[in-house]
Amino acid sequence: MKYESQKVAYWYILAALALFGIQVLGGLLAGWIYVSPNFLSELLPFNVIRMIHTNALIVWLLLGFFGAAYFLVPEESEREIWSPKLAYIQLVILLVGTLGAVGSYLVGIHGGREFLEQPLWVKFGILVAAVIFLVNISMTVLSGKRTAITNVLLMGLWLLSLLWIFAFINPENLSLDKMYWWFVVHLWVEATWELVMAAILAFLLLKLTGVDREVVEKWLYVIVATALFSGILGTGHHFYWIGLPGYWQWVGSIFSTFEVIPFFLMMSFAFVMVWKGRKNHPNKAALLWSLGSSTVAFFGAGVWGFLHTLHGVNFYSHGTQITAAHGHLAFYGAYVALNLAVFTYAMPMLRERAPYNQVLNMASFWLMTGGMAFMTFVLTFAGTIQTHMQRVVGEYYMDVQESLSVFYLMRFGAGAAVVIGALLFIYSTLVARRSEIIAPGSANPVPGE
Repeated sequence: MKYESQKVAYWYILAALALFGIQVLGGLLAGWIYVSPNFLSELLPFNVIRMIHTNALIVWLLLGFFGAAYFLVPEESEREIWSPKLAYIQLVILLVGTLGAVGSYLVGIHGGREFLEQPLWVKFGILVAAVIFLVNISMTVLSGKRTAITNVLLMGLWLLSLLWIFAFINPENLSLDKMYWWFVVHLWVEATWELVMAAILAFLLLKLTGVDREVVEKWLYVIVATALFSGILGTGHHFYWIGLPGYWQWVGSIFSTFEVIPFFLMMSFAFVMVWKGRKNHPNKAALLWSLGSSTVAFFGAGVWGFLHTLHGVNFYSHGTQITAAHGHLAFYGAYVALNLAVFTYAMPMLRERAPYNQVLNMASFWLMTGGMAFMTFVLTFAGTIQTHMQRVVGEYYMDVQESLSVFYLMRFGAGAAVVIGALLFIYSTLVARRSEIIAPGSANPVPGE
């Protein structure tokens, strides 16, 4: 660690890991309710559990992005963070908003729009926190050295924050409501978050492989161009059946097909950088997470997204378990695994010792990735059967759900593996090994106490 203000990232990572644990446990509970629908139905209804599961996912990923930015921007800009005090204020606002949102959900207060259920005061709090972050990071970058990584990261984070404004727009017309809703949900995860992902992945590979910066930057700009080109008009695949003009069926189908390209490029980029790399970095776990993130993202966001993005297929498959299969694998690969890669790389330097066991850390990768892959296959089979029985044959929804119970049981087992892997990751990351200390400014463990 080269700069004292990078320690701000440590507290963001701790908060993110705490929410990560809550999020996966909430997902496991939701998975069991699919097996036993009346479980906790009066004490903790399914809609509340689902809100906590999805909202915790979004918030901890954002905390991870913010923490990654506070860690990498000083190194890239070659100067301290403009105001560490503002960074801590931002973190407090986000945590208070998170606790307030969960408390509201538990007593039945929410906005009713999926992913955007937060009460109005929480939405304003998130906006204030985003403005603080943008000012802080922008001033850091503008007063220091500028690189392709910081340029792309800033672009992604600015667009991410500006798009949040659409969360406040809730028109009475349902078609307009859903259109603005997708401006946040789609353009976050399939456009601006991809820029953040590309920048963080580029930083990690630069540090872990020792490839020349010029090579990394060329790849980065190509990935960004394809992500924005495909992602913006690719929003049209959400406009098929919500009352918008019919031409969106063709626009959405064509540009959604191109959305596979940036994820394929990111996967290729990661493996090419490792192949060309000259550095034998000791942090093998961080490299595993980086390669795993880009690979699983290609299959989850790219391949599984393409499976049901054409309007002729989507007419039958939308809203089925096929969507759930795509969503779980895409989020895990593109953003969950990426954040865990950053945490694995940064924490040894932030704590100036090796606070993780690499063997346990890598075991957590295989547990989580294997569990998520199995869950994806199970949900894909379930969704295919559901599509045929419900949308083609026309059987009653609840009868179809009952016939899928064996798949939901397997999904719960896969979810249990993911939870065990997540808890193992948290343990391996936060429990220090007393026999290894990392010298300040070095990534190499030094024997001794």
